[in-house]
Order: sequence, then structure tokens, then C-alpha cells
Amino acid sequence: MAKIDAIADEENARRVVAVSVWLGALSHMTEEHFGEHFRHSAAGTRAEGARIDATLSDDPGHANAQDVLLESVEVET
Repeated sequence: MAKIDAIADEENARRVVAVSVWLGALSHMTEEHFGEHFRHSAAGTRAEGARIDATLSDDPGHANAQDVLLESVEVET
């Protein structure tokens, strides 16, 4: 959320419309699980109600297989 908020600040955004993330195969996250955490963390922020686009990797050998990576943030100014 700190990175998303920083991007919103940089863009002088009124609100965050969408967030795109990549979920590593070994991150222990599903799209649903990430969505629950995101909605909880975003409550009361400019990201509340943002669309979540999550891609779950199936490659446990990927260099970032244990990570959750923020790919993009769409904002409304």
C-alpha cells in the first residue's frame, strides 16, 4: 500500500482505479487471498474500491517465485 500511495501522490491522483500484481508460484497467495488482503489494507485510502488484476504464476523456478510484484497502478486525477 505504501508504494501504491506513493505512486498516487506522484500522479496527484484523486483515487486509485486499478492495481495490477504478479503473484509468484511460491508466494502462498491466490488471487482471492491477495484480494482479501488488498481490500482490507485499502479501506479508507484512495485505493478503496480499486479493481485488482492479479496474475498467478505457475513457475516455481522463476527468480521471483516467492514474491508479489506490483506491475502497474491506474489512477484518476
